[in-house]
Amino acid sequence: MNKELKILGIVAAFTLVLYWGVEPFAHSQMHKHVESNALVYDGKADIEEAEAKKDEALVAKKKKFWSEVTEIAKLKGDATAGEATFGMCAGCHMDGATNMGGVTPPSLDHAGAIYDKNFLIALIKDPAMATNVDHKYPNGTMSHPMGSISSMVSTPQDIANVVAYLKEKKAGEVTPKEAFTEACGRCHANRYAKMTQLGEIPKTKSNIKTGQDIDRMKYDQKVATEQGALADYLGKLPPDLSIIIRARSEHFFETFIENPQGQLAGTAMPRTGLNHEGMDKVKEFLEETGDPSAPARAIAGPWVIGFFILFTILAYLWKNSLWRDLH
Repeated sequence: MNKELKILGIVAAFTLVLYWGVEPFAHSQMHKHVESNALVYDGKADIEEAEAKKDEALVAKKKKFWSEVTEIAKLKGDATAGEATFGMCAGCHMDGATNMGGVTPPSLDHAGAIYDKNFLIALIKDPAMATNVDHKYPNGTMSHPMGSISSMVSTPQDIANVVAYLKEKKAGEVTPKEAFTEACGRCHANRYAKMTQLGEIPKTKSNIKTGQDIDRMKYDQKVATEQGALADYLGKLPPDLSIIIRARSEHFFETFIENPQGQLAGTAMPRTGLNHEGMDKVKEFLEETGDPSAPARAIAGPWVIGFFILFTILAYLWKNSLWRDLH
């Protein structure tokens, strides 16, 4: 009995060391650890990055921009006035929008629910600065695909009004799939969910005579065109997100979305600006589509453990029965 317990203890100790020691250490070496800012968009990370570059002009620019965002956030917005102003945005930000400058404008149906208030203010004020990709626009962020908005929504009160409208009227109940589609789906495919940058892959049928699925071929051509425009704009095609959390860890996923530059300096991926609800919804969708069998495993887990406990007891009793007369 003592011998068996010693062997069990050694195996358990090595298993725990591997699980809680070696594996986390390996992950920490593969991906640098980046501290989260708890989805608070106050420019802290952006200013620190500028300071690390020892670019005093850029530091001053970032500080000024985010201080102005903070001041606008203190204003009381008028949702009614904001609705009228938002009408100028609806021409681009709608379902079925076409690609503009390399990327398709997102639907804002749930913008008030999934995006942070400060981020929305910053986005309207200067989209390149808000998303922390101003390094892509050395000649001025007006060349950003959304840069022209500043000429239509120019005053701090106008910005506060639009954000008030989004928070009041565009903040209904959002599903995980809707959150993913609006925040990520324009650039990232999800093959496990059967989604491309154009949305869900439609169900089509092959022609009986030719055996060819012409409709699917036309759809694939549209997807290829969209992906080509994305690749030209961003420098490369954004990766499929089917198993991003399983492949990179939840912490990496959250901090990368919060501030892509923190994990990959110089990347063309913009900050997404998700708030806690938006982040939770997107994660829920990716966890569900990336590992759909997880709930079934969770249910089966206690039964498997129970089986091993029962098997261990029976094996021990059987061993004692066989060796009783030999000890």
